[in-house]
Amino acid sequence: MKKLIATFATAALLSTAAMSAQQSTEVQADIDAFQNHFLKAFPGKSLNDFADGPYAMSEDKMMQFEAVMEMPPFEDLVNKGEKLWKTPFANGKTYSSCFSGSDETLRVQFPHWSDKKGKFVTLEQSIVDCRKANGEKKMGTGKGKLAYMSAYLTTIAEGQKISVIVPNGNAKALAAYNQGKKEFYAKRGQLNLSCANCHVDAAGQRVRGNTLSPALGHITHFPVWRGKWAKKKGDGFGTIQRRYGGCNKQVRAKPRKRQKAQYTNLEVFHTAMSNGMKISGTAYRE
Repeated sequence: MKKLIATFATAALLSTAAMSAQQSTEVQADIDAFQNHFLKAFPGKSLNDFADGPYAMSEDKMMQFEAVMEMPPFEDLVNKGEKLWKTPFANGKTYSSCFSGSDETLRVQFPHWSDKKGKFVTLEQSIVDCRKANGEKKMGTGKGKLAYMSAYLTTIAEGQKISVIVPNGNAKALAAYNQGKKEFYAKRGQLNLSCANCHVDAAGQRVRGNTLSPALGHITHFPVWRGKWAKKKGDGFGTIQRRYGGCNKQVRAKPRKRQKAQYTNLEVFHTAMSNGMKISGTAYRE
């Protein structure tokens, strides 16, 4: 895949499909190459088809997915997330007071580069920071109440386009992005596998009865409700960084700490690769 990115790089610099004039040309080259790889590997699929992940790979799987989504098992939890989001803090302020723009646009405002903090910030961490700034107790960043609120924001963002910007000429931002890219392609654990091995090289293939989902479009529907999580942990919801931890465990590697540099920068790279795709709303996964 790294060779593939290099192959497309020159052409990508001339691409008229750049997300923004502010985007790093190096990052845009990666995005174009990454998306072209999947569009060629799965002819007949449009960019937004990849939001359906493994279900887009099979007509039967898609029918099963659509049947589940007619009466989503997580609808009550999304409603709970809305209530939590809109309930004022003890000081009378709400979560919305910590953010700019309408609530419907928050999902696609993140992750973004913060000059003030000198790093990329995620939506989930910003929600936690908002609570702290308003004198509220800290909450977990992988599941539970934070995931419900984040899922609510994903639901109301349906149709908004992903647009992660790594500012052109910003060496620190580019270095953080490249750290996330390295995390995506680095092999780890006893099984010696990378994110890319499963979700780029083997996307669409079957493993233990499941179809490996393409990395393109992963971010369009997180947090997700997983049947596997519901059986083991009760409510089934999890953020993208919770999923990273689960993937690390599956290859028998020690998970990183959520909302620290490794996973946050991985989320930046992972999300940027789906630039231009529409948020599909909170979704079910096996």
